[in-house]
Amino acid sequence: MSYWDPLPAVRAAEAGPLPAPDGGTWLPSPEYRGRWWNPRPDRWAERDWRNVPGPFYGAGTDTCWMGRLIAPAHVLYDDEWGAEFAYRQPRDAAQALALLGAVAQDPMVGYACDGDVHWTPELVRDWWRERGRVREWAAALDPYLVRLGPVRGARGGRRGPGVRRVHRHRPRRIPPPLRLLVSEGRPARPGEPLPTLSPRGA
Repeated sequence: MSYWDPLPAVRAAEAGPLPAPDGGTWLPSPEYRGRWWNPRPDRWAERDWRNVPGPFYGAGTDTCWMGRLIAPAHVLYDDEWGAEFAYRQPRDAAQALALLGAVAQDPMVGYACDGDVHWTPELVRDWWRERGRVREWAAALDPYLVRLGPVRGARGGRRGPGVRRVHRHRPRRIPPPLRLLVSEGRPARPGEPLPTLSPRGA
């Protein structure tokens, strides 16, 4: 397995049509393009604790319940208020485009894609130790979202399954793209083979 870097695909797609909530496409206005890319100094510190390690993360997004209309495989809502976070990183250009479409819908410009600059071995280990807390959160929130129905992204509809996806994407071992960061303190390079085993003690 090798590492796939989503940033070139994101940069290439940002100037063109992006996925829209209605299943079509839309073209962001020129003054909007690139706004989310420029990180605010405080955004990393404000990130939602449920974001998975990787380049994309949400920090103080809007609460309009838009992200899962476009990227249900990557976006979840933190609670009944609907602020968004990235529970899964993109693995190919199509997934990166979908997530960018969700990012571009956020009027609060609460997403960033500079996570690989900030993640450290210790932060990844902290995230790994907290995976049980995320499962507990998902189990507690799931009944609430089920009552709201598919319009809020619990199950079914265009948004697909809701918080139960968290359980599928919280693996038993540290995911391969993070292993070099944990073991060597650096992110993987594009196309670099990844270790097959988690480091001892991680």
